[in-house]
Amino acid sequence: MLVIACPHALGLAIPLVVSIATERAARGGVLVKDRLALESMRTVDTVLFDKTGTLTRGEPVVSEVSVVEGRDADAVLALAAAAEADSEHPLAKAIVRAAADRGLPVPESRDFTSSPAVGVTAEVESTTVRVGGPHLLSEEGREELAVAEAWRADGAIILHVVQDGQVIGALKLADEVRPESREAVDALHALGVQVVMITGDAEAVAHTVAADLGIDRVFAGVRPEDKAAKVQELQREGRRVAMVGDGVNDAPALAQADVGLAIGAGTDVAIASAGVILAGDDPRSVLSVIELSRAAYRKMRQNLWWAAGYNLLSVPLAAGVLAPIGFVLPMSVGAILMSLSTIVVALNAQLLRRLDLRPEVTTRAILDR
Repeated sequence: MLVIACPHALGLAIPLVVSIATERAARGGVLVKDRLALESMRTVDTVLFDKTGTLTRGEPVVSEVSVVEGRDADAVLALAAAAEADSEHPLAKAIVRAAADRGLPVPESRDFTSSPAVGVTAEVESTTVRVGGPHLLSEEGREELAVAEAWRADGAIILHVVQDGQVIGALKLADEVRPESREAVDALHALGVQVVMITGDAEAVAHTVAADLGIDRVFAGVRPEDKAAKVQELQREGRRVAMVGDGVNDAPALAQADVGLAIGAGTDVAIASAGVILAGDDPRSVLSVIELSRAAYRKMRQNLWWAAGYNLLSVPLAAGVLAPIGFVLPMSVGAILMSLSTIVVALNAQLLRRLDLRPEVTTRAILDR
């Protein structure tokens, strides 16, 4: 009885699955920092995506420049590029790149400051130049240019350029949606998961992207410090939330979510705040994590049932429960059964290696079910 009751199978049931699941995740481009995060992904019913750099390419381009009467478009763009020169934001880089592509001489700037969800301010040519969105205009008490309404209908990102308190122009920028994002949203819906998008962009821009992708819910115009509060809002509704982001601004929300997933190409702060890191920038990788979490949980349950069920049946036999009717389990058979249970648990865990966790394969398999 002591031989057959040796708890090898119970001791291996979970660790083997966890070890193989972590290895498969790494091969599929997913780094699991917190194993509890991987296990929790199977219970997630809401995935919250940051828009810029996650659902979109994060590489916006300046497509048009509009200026007030008496101003030159190239001169306004050069001023905007000078003000944005020290910023790391994707929109700032797009403006600087647009000025360089046109071969414009960009003046020197100093006293650069940045206000999240508002814009940037710098001293350029003895004037104060500010570049930003709707919150910037509100602070200045100014109205947007008339052309902004038409741009907004196109779902464009609109930034205004303000010099010494006067609006002198507006920039139209577009950030291309990743083609993979549509498949990711469709596959999440197929799994019964609600998809939510959060962004600091204006309502019109956010809802244009959301409508294009079929996203269920949108948080637009959200300041970086308020993103974690939006995660809490979803959690108060009883939802299990996975947050996907890539920037410094996403770090508090990644930490607040039930599971934080950081895009590997993102900032170090975002990566440090997340429990799971996606090596690439493909949003479909979220599906790979969910599928692996669910598959690993199934294997854990199967192994525990096998190991426990084996003991429930074999230990009484080894103890002689059937001895009154002439059946006594030989010790040699008990030793074989003990070894067999361990082998079965180990082989069952190895079946996880059959999972192909490439994002495109996982997503297509879900959509084809």
